[in-house]
Amino acid sequence: MSLSSTPRSSRVHIAFFGRRNAGKSSLINAIAGQDVALVSPFPGTTTDPVYKAMELHGAGPVVLIDTPGMDDTGDLGRARVSRALRVLRKTDVAVLVVDATQGAGEPEKALLADLLSRKVPVVGALTKWDLVRHDPVQAGYVRETASLLPLIEVSAVDGTGIPGLVEELKTAAGEGRLDAGQAIVGDLLSPGDVVVMTIPIDIQAPKGRLILPQVQTLRDILDHDAIAVMSKVSELEAVLSRAMPGEAPDPGQGHGIRLVITDSQVFNEVGRIVPESMPLTSFSILFARHKGDLNALVDGALALDELRAGDHVLIAEACTHHPVEDDIGKVKIPAWLQKRVGGGLKFSWVRGGDFPQDLSRFKVIVHCGGCMLNRQEMLFRIEAAKNAGVPITNYGMAIAYSHGILERALAPFGYDIRLPKDSCRPV
Repeated sequence: MSLSSTPRSSRVHIAFFGRRNAGKSSLINAIAGQDVALVSPFPGTTTDPVYKAMELHGAGPVVLIDTPGMDDTGDLGRARVSRALRVLRKTDVAVLVVDATQGAGEPEKALLADLLSRKVPVVGALTKWDLVRHDPVQAGYVRETASLLPLIEVSAVDGTGIPGLVEELKTAAGEGRLDAGQAIVGDLLSPGDVVVMTIPIDIQAPKGRLILPQVQTLRDILDHDAIAVMSKVSELEAVLSRAMPGEAPDPGQGHGIRLVITDSQVFNEVGRIVPESMPLTSFSILFARHKGDLNALVDGALALDELRAGDHVLIAEACTHHPVEDDIGKVKIPAWLQKRVGGGLKFSWVRGGDFPQDLSRFKVIVHCGGCMLNRQEMLFRIEAAKNAGVPITNYGMAIAYSHGILERALAPFGYDIRLPKDSCRPV
């Protein structure tokens, strides 16, 4: 990925839904100005969601998602519909596509009801308008059946309505972006503050580059006119001694070290180096707040204290990398939790876009930081856990809990976990 490119997880996800052959793919190609999606007169050409990252002038970086038809049939068709429904989890803005030669019916009504129940902004597009605009009977019929929401009459053939549709998408993108204006760490900083980012270079570190949460945190620090200092764990003591030659400056006053951020895996080691008076947290906890519901994830971390031998724990990893030796999700977190509980825990793992529909057998879910997910999908997973009555937390908080430093890791955000659960949250 280019350093100048916006990762997919930070783009507004605009998904196109409709029946087979409704013109979804042609519409995406017309908006993108290039052949992104495969177009064919045969129903069911789109068998898997297709993603196209682009810049939508006036709305910023977006990703357009073409989905299989919602009316597909047969065993294979139902699998395609299932894949399309999974896209709903990450949709920031939905485009409901209605074929002007057919009109709207129960599939469109059901889909619209689902989208509105999820509070997803919906833009309606009446495609193939060039085929019916000169037929007053068909045009009138379509307008009547498609009155379930305002529809923009468009044609991918001659460009009719495309500029108007793009304008509607720009407006909806602003409404649908859940993480718009949401800082990763900048709201905790004042201009001139120094933030030390501790980054281990180990077997899991990608060769020649930083991982996404580190890059995004670095940019957020700079965007808020603060100063970022980066070091490996082995150099951290030297960095702190140079930054604090005498008495440590008062943090938050525009000078001195305001915060130390560490990779969760070395939390314990870094915690021994960083003075107790200096705020310390992890990238994973920052992203728990940026991407999800920090209160829910804190409650999930506190629920780890209730784990007992025989309980079943789900480890959810949004990345699809092959687990390496001593992998954080596959090896380290299970080992730390087993040690804390005294053994006997059972674990299951899911990776990438997979997330179980039935969560009832799990005592707790430990999720990764979610840097590869957009906020919409991360919130979907948290809500699914809530609905199942299963506490959910993330890697950073699980690690801090396992090492007995969760209280310190949450302190920069105003939490005091020494208080009762309902009172520990910041006011």
